[in-house]
Amino acid sequence: MGFYAERIVPRIVDAACGARTARPLRRRVCAGLAGEVVEIGFGSGHNVPFYPPGVTGVAAIEPSDLGWELATDRVRASRVPVRRAAPDARSLPFEDGTFDAALSTWTLCTVPDPLVALCELRRVLKPGGALHFVEHGLAPEEDRRVRRRQRRIEPLHKRLSGGCHLTRPTVALLTAAGFMVTELDVFYQERVPKPFAAQSLGIALSPGPGGPGLSR
Repeated sequence: MGFYAERIVPRIVDAACGARTARPLRRRVCAGLAGEVVEIGFGSGHNVPFYPPGVTGVAAIEPSDLGWELATDRVRASRVPVRRAAPDARSLPFEDGTFDAALSTWTLCTVPDPLVALCELRRVLKPGGALHFVEHGLAPEEDRRVRRRQRRIEPLHKRLSGGCHLTRPTVALLTAAGFMVTELDVFYQERVPKPFAAQSLGIALSPGPGGPGLSR
């Protein structure tokens, strides 16, 4: 991966994702989580303080060793047991229907193949299990000027930010993986330039192996 990707990018991500402006969104997306949860893109653990009392355990999926090291104090302080379970969201080492819920915060922009990762999440969720998500991505269709700026900026942005895409269509990816989006709020995050600020926050349900869409 190289020194920059292994030692610098996780620190940049830790600082950016620890911004005070992100905390209300983390609180919103974590609300209602319960039972055993799988969290992809755990990063340095900024969601840990927002896990609600109903969460009994968290399986953290995180590729970066440094990211996990940076999470040490948050994991130690957590009242919820958190374990680093795997490095790659595209290949989860769990049986079908293992988890009650899943969590993804600003992760699908960076996963090399987000559709594969979402299909894996759907596989390991129990039928009816909820994926709570907040992701930045492609601006709304009516904002074509913002979309053009996103496409211009994206190549350089990916190089500087560890492969983070600006134009991934969050909802389209969820539905292609067979999830049913039941709650959705699309908005621009305040005090963030629009090409980086288009957010989708909501809940998507897994219908189970026999439901619509892709099944793996």
